[in-house]
Amino acid sequence: MSLQKQIIRSITQISFFVLFCVAPLFNLFRFDLDQGHFYLLGFHWSIGIGEALSSGQLAVNLLVYGLLPVVSLLIFGFYLFYRFGRIYCGWLCPHFSLVETFNRLMLKASGKMSIWLKKSLSESQLNQLEIKKNRLWWFVLVPLVLLMGFTWALVLLTYIINPQEVYSQVWNFQLTFAKQVFLIAASFILSLEFLLARHLFCRFGCAFGLFQSLAWMANRRGLRIWFDKSRSNQCKDCDNDCDHACPMQLKPRSLKRHMFSCTQCNLCVTACEKSKLLVATSSVGDQA
Repeated sequence: MSLQKQIIRSITQISFFVLFCVAPLFNLFRFDLDQGHFYLLGFHWSIGIGEALSSGQLAVNLLVYGLLPVVSLLIFGFYLFYRFGRIYCGWLCPHFSLVETFNRLMLKASGKMSIWLKKSLSESQLNQLEIKKNRLWWFVLVPLVLLMGFTWALVLLTYIINPQEVYSQVWNFQLTFAKQVFLIAASFILSLEFLLARHLFCRFGCAFGLFQSLAWMANRRGLRIWFDKSRSNQCKDCDNDCDHACPMQLKPRSLKRHMFSCTQCNLCVTACEKSKLLVATSSVGDQA
């Protein structure tokens, strides 16, 4: 069942990453600095500040296009995260999908999920995660990090400046000085973050992730991974596979307050199920 969930989760992550990249092109959602208002689902979304409107019409616009949507979104978001925690992070977030990708590539290149970890995983632990260590993967990881850093910087620029204008200038090498500075600086910062500090940003630097975690922690019955202590004897044949599988480097069998930044990705459950299958296969083989 968890394997099926991982397939569905991969589909939702890829789909949302594509949506994140193309949304400005179709004016699905972006803010236009030149025009001074938002686009939403292809329509202008403006309160009307600075336009020739009466005070009454401006007040109505502020209520209809400002307060009501924002408050409704906050209430819906709080309810969703109150029940399910960081479900956006684990199932949709285009940043976290890259975090998982770079985690796996770094495991293949170094045997560690992060360069800050002191010890790399053993060969048996890597085998449990279906990973073969080979330093040649660095030649895949580093270029991909640089490419994604530039891609993110470029996409973020299209969220505030007309995307047709941005892509046309990039294609013809006619970017203005201000756009060049933004792309170089943003690409550099994002590439460093993807390579060195992606976990730290997700756990401590993302305001949206923090909001989800706080809402979830307020609910004692919120969705979470529970460790059934009555079956702890089954862990004797396992080498902490659930810990090694967690992309946030958490300990899934610990208390809820220690799982503050859990993304509900279910990778620990998938690893546990795989481990049991491997143990069962090994036992059958021994008997044979």
